[in-house]
Amino acid sequence: TFDINKAIFKQPVPESERYEFKQVAVLNILYFTTFGSELAVISMLPLFFSDVFGLDMVYAGLLASAYAFMNLVSRPGGGWISDKLGRRITLIVLTMGLAVGYFVMGVVDASWPLWLAVVAAMACSFFVQAGEGAVFAAVPLIKRRLTGQIAGMTGAYGNVGAVVYLTVLSIVDYQTFFFVIAGSALVGLLALMFMQEPKGHITEVNEDGSVELISVS
Repeated sequence: TFDINKAIFKQPVPESERYEFKQVAVLNILYFTTFGSELAVISMLPLFFSDVFGLDMVYAGLLASAYAFMNLVSRPGGGWISDKLGRRITLIVLTMGLAVGYFVMGVVDASWPLWLAVVAAMACSFFVQAGEGAVFAAVPLIKRRLTGQIAGMTGAYGNVGAVVYLTVLSIVDYQTFFFVIAGSALVGLLALMFMQEPKGHITEVNEDGSVELISVS
C-alpha cells in the first residue's frame, strides 16, 4: 500500500483524482442505517408479530413479508426521486422519514389493530428502502473512476449495520431495538448536514495535453 501511494507524500495529488472522503463517510453511515436496519428487521419481524399479537409463526411470517415486498417499488423509487429532486435533499427527507417510521414501530403493542401495525411496518420500509436507492444514486457521483471501490465500501457498511443491530436486539426488548435504529438515523441526519450535493466529474484532456476537470449535475 505504501509503495503504491508514497508519491502523495512528495507531490500533490492531481485535481482529477481528488475527492472529499467526508462524502463517502456520510454514505457509509446512511447505508449502515438503511440496509443494515432492513436486514436486521427482516430477520426479527416475524417473531415480533408473533410475540406481540400472539400469531401463528406462518401467518406472522406472511405479514412480515410485506416489509420486504416494498423493495419492488421503494428502492428504485428512491433513486428516481433522487434524480428528480437532488441527492442531498432526497436523503434528508428519507432519513427523517426513516427515523419517524422506526419510532412508530417502537410504540406498536398489542393494543394496536393488527392491520395498522402492518401498515406502519410497510410505511417504515418505504423510507428505509428508498433511502438505500438514494444512497446508491449518489455513489457514482463522488468519483467516477473509483465508483467500484466506493460502492463496495458503502455496501459493506450495510452488512456491518445488520450485525450491530441484531447484536443490540439480543440484549434489549423490541421497543428499545426500534428506538436504537431511529436514534442512529438521527446520527445519519446530522452527518448529512456536512454533505455537499454530489456532482459527477468528467476529465477532459486538451490539445496541449493539459487535464481539465469538468463538473456535471
